[in-house]
Amino acid sequence: MPTYKEIKGTTIQSFATDPSNAIDGQVWYNTTSNELKNKRVTQSGWASGGNLATARYSLAGAGIQTAGLAFGGGPPATAATEEYDGTSWTAGGNLATARFYLAGAGTQTAGIAFGGRTHPLEPVKNETEEYDGSAWTAGGNLGTARYKLAGAGTQTAGLAIGGGMPSTAVTEEYDGTSWTAGGNLATARRQFAGAGTQTAGLASGGVGAPTATEEYDGTSWTAGGSLTTGRRSLAGAGTQTAGLAFGGVPPTAATEEYDGTSWTAGGNLATARGELAGAGTQTAGLAFGGISPSVTGATEEYTGGGSATLTISTS
Repeated sequence: MPTYKEIKGTTIQSFATDPSNAIDGQVWYNTTSNELKNKRVTQSGWASGGNLATARYSLAGAGIQTAGLAFGGGPPATAATEEYDGTSWTAGGNLATARFYLAGAGTQTAGIAFGGRTHPLEPVKNETEEYDGSAWTAGGNLGTARYKLAGAGTQTAGLAIGGGMPSTAVTEEYDGTSWTAGGNLATARRQFAGAGTQTAGLASGGVGAPTATEEYDGTSWTAGGSLTTGRRSLAGAGTQTAGLAFGGVPPTAATEEYDGTSWTAGGNLATARGELAGAGTQTAGLAFGGISPSVTGATEEYTGGGSATLTISTS
């Protein structure tokens, strides 16, 4: 039987503790645990999921990869809500107010929708609606009616950020009943990505600041690391220290991952598009809808890259 050295041209090294600088494919023997181990590095990337039943753009999203929520969008303005189970979308309860360019946050069973517009000739909306997994009911109105804004957080601790035409820097915080003023963005913007929580929010890209990132601490916004690819009408997911930004206009498939300091390239979307929605986390993201260049219902699922130490055998 050939030995490892004959196959790989090197002997297996022994260590008392697992090496911190192991590279992909490296094999070693841990003399403390009496285990043969190796390092495996996986690449990030998107895979096709089930299409939305209603193709649309300028929609909003919430939830996670295996329990996503898509609502609103156009054209024309729709009230349609769909729920994702990790494989396919099914119809949920319709919004009371059909609208596009709205924002969302929360989960599939405790979602929130706010702002938006029903028609270019009609007033911008300040209505908020709350979802319980079956139906939408009225919540407290935004203090500043607006569209093309971003959302973050949960149904009882939400964040409404920027938006408008012209762009605004206004931030509002939701407590499950009403909105109150928060700290303004440093740079007014619209059509950007939001992520994170009410006390650890993230705003990136958009009209007015195509590469800029800002971080929220529950009181004020401060500058973060710049996106590598400047864009508007992108989507976001994840948290302030593990964020995800993808898609956007000009039409792009670019995906970037944020570590709380800087953005690095992730795996590209299969379908380059803007005006899409997102949900999930940096390691399990969800992208759906948008324009590519026509309106699409395409859904993609993201798996973040990473590394792991695997035990091959024990003795």
